[in-house]
Amino acid sequence: MCGRLTLKTAPDQWAQLLLPALDFERLSHAWQPRYNIAPTQNIVVIANRADSDTGAEIENAAGEACHHGLHYALFRWGLVPSWSTDLSIGNRMINARYETLREKKSFIGPLRQRRCLIVADGYYEWQLLDAKRKQPHWISPTAGGVMQLAGLWERNTRATGQPVSTCTIITTAANARLSAIHNRMPVVMTSAAAERWMDPACDSDEAYAQLAPAPDGFLIPREVSSHVNNPRHEDEQCLAGA
Repeated sequence: MCGRLTLKTAPDQWAQLLLPALDFERLSHAWQPRYNIAPTQNIVVIANRADSDTGAEIENAAGEACHHGLHYALFRWGLVPSWSTDLSIGNRMINARYETLREKKSFIGPLRQRRCLIVADGYYEWQLLDAKRKQPHWISPTAGGVMQLAGLWERNTRATGQPVSTCTIITTAANARLSAIHNRMPVVMTSAAAERWMDPACDSDEAYAQLAPAPDGFLIPREVSSHVNNPRHEDEQCLAGA
C-alpha cells in the first residue's frame, strides 16, 4: 500500500519531470515542505483543468500557465465516490489496486474520465519485523527529485453539500527490490506514460496499459525513525536516518 507521502522538494525543481508549465514563483510563495502527508489531508495533484475546477488550486498558480488543459491542484487524499453521503468512506480508499481497477464500481468511471497524477518526492512503507515490530522506510527516487504517481479522482457533492475533490493512489505488486519491505508499491509513471495517462483521448484500456511497477533501480528504500509513525509529526525528524 501507500499510506504516507513526502513533498519537501521546492516547486522550482518540479519541472524536471512534470507536465504543466507553471508560474513557479507564485507557487513557491504558497508552498511549504511536507514530511508526513497522511490520508484525508490535501495532496498536490496534476489534473485536467476543464474537469476539476472545484479542486482548490495552489495560489491560483495555474491559469494561463496550464499545459494542454492540465494544472496543479489540491485534492483530499482518499477517494469519495460521487454517490456517497459520507466523506469517511475515503479513509478506506486511499489506494486503488491495479488488479481490480476495471472491476470496482468506484474506479471504473474515474479510470475512464478522471485520471490524475500525484506529486511526491517519496513515500513511507513499514516492514514487518516480527509480531510486535515494524521498521519504517522512506522510499524515494534513487536520483532524487520528484516523481508522479498514477491516481484517480472524483468529485462529491452529497457528503457536505459542497463539491469536494478527492483522489486515490494506484498501487501494484512491488518490484523485486522493494518486495522485501512490502508486497505493494505505488505506480510511479515515466514522463511518456504520464503523457498518455493524462491525455483525454486515451481510452481506459490504453490508460490501464500504462500502469506498471517502477524498475528495480528507480527507487531506493532507506530506514527512518519511528518518529514518522505518528501522523501528527510533520518535521524533518521523520526522515532521521535516511
